[in-house]
Amino acid sequence: MDERAVTDWFSKPGDSIIALMQRRGVSPQQLARSLKDGMTTLRGLCDGSVAVDAPLATTLSEHLGGSRAFWLQRQANFEAAVDRAVGAAAETDADNWLDRVPSPTGKKLPKKLTDEITRDELRSRLVYFNVPKLEAWERQYGSLVSGTRFRTSQTFISAEDSVLRWLRRGEMEAELTATAQWSVAKLQERLSAIRRLVHVSQPSRFLPQLRRLLAEAGVALVVVKAPTGCRASGATRMVTPDKAMILMSFRHRADDQFWFTLFHEIGHLVLHSARTFVDQDGMLTDESEKEANDFSSSALVPLDRVGELEELNSNREAILRFSRSIGVSPGVTVGQMQHREIISPTKMNWLKRRWSWDDIEPALN
Repeated sequence: MDERAVTDWFSKPGDSIIALMQRRGVSPQQLARSLKDGMTTLRGLCDGSVAVDAPLATTLSEHLGGSRAFWLQRQANFEAAVDRAVGAAAETDADNWLDRVPSPTGKKLPKKLTDEITRDELRSRLVYFNVPKLEAWERQYGSLVSGTRFRTSQTFISAEDSVLRWLRRGEMEAELTATAQWSVAKLQERLSAIRRLVHVSQPSRFLPQLRRLLAEAGVALVVVKAPTGCRASGATRMVTPDKAMILMSFRHRADDQFWFTLFHEIGHLVLHSARTFVDQDGMLTDESEKEANDFSSSALVPLDRVGELEELNSNREAILRFSRSIGVSPGVTVGQMQHREIISPTKMNWLKRRWSWDDIEPALN
């Protein structure tokens, strides 16, 4: 391998950790139990923010194989490769990196940048987005900002950096999710089983089943809380050629929003060749978004029952009976009535189920 090729490439120890977990059938939860601070440490190892030290090398050796020396050398090789990539970026593209690529922390740069601060900022961006060169970042992420599938309304310009950080965190969570090989046919086969979860009241009960059903079709379902400035509710993206991702933010923490967004993202996977879509409040609705909206609506309310839905109005008992008859929660019915402009957005919202993050977070690890 020539010097330029070495400079242009690095691999985190987390790549080896994920590969060995999959090879040995070790789940993230199993490995996390052996680590101080559990999943927090495992996520840090996989995203490059936690270094493999001597105690961690011993633990990884015991649970995944490879010698203690192997893991320490793996970390050393990674650090050396990142240093080379940072050095190359500092010489040629530092200003573009710092202007174009979001900081993983979301913090603003200081007004005065020393060489040390510049290198630290470059390193954090290279490692977080797992790209050694700006051209690679532009291919994987930069095109999303200017593409129609990432655009927002003219009345609200989304904080693009926050959305990109959220999307990247979702990718890293998806890497830790074991799935079968991506198959649109298997996803379609499981739509009825997924639909039957809509009436389940608590995330702790429906999320594990939902994850399992999607994983059987090669889809990693990931929930990441939206950072400040991010108005995204859902996204789809291929994280590897064999694994799709549905990323959810639980932005509104209401059952109608969650299920409509989920089936909207499933619609993108089924209808649009698993391309990347980032769906945000206030988006301009193009043909792809309209198709995903229609897919979601028809998944929640069967087409042959739409006429009945349109006759419900603001009648609590009628809404409850209709919801039971089609197997969804009253909140989902209300959400569909609002979406279809049968009632105003201010009507019947008290029938929706709303969750706190205390309800959601126990189901995420």
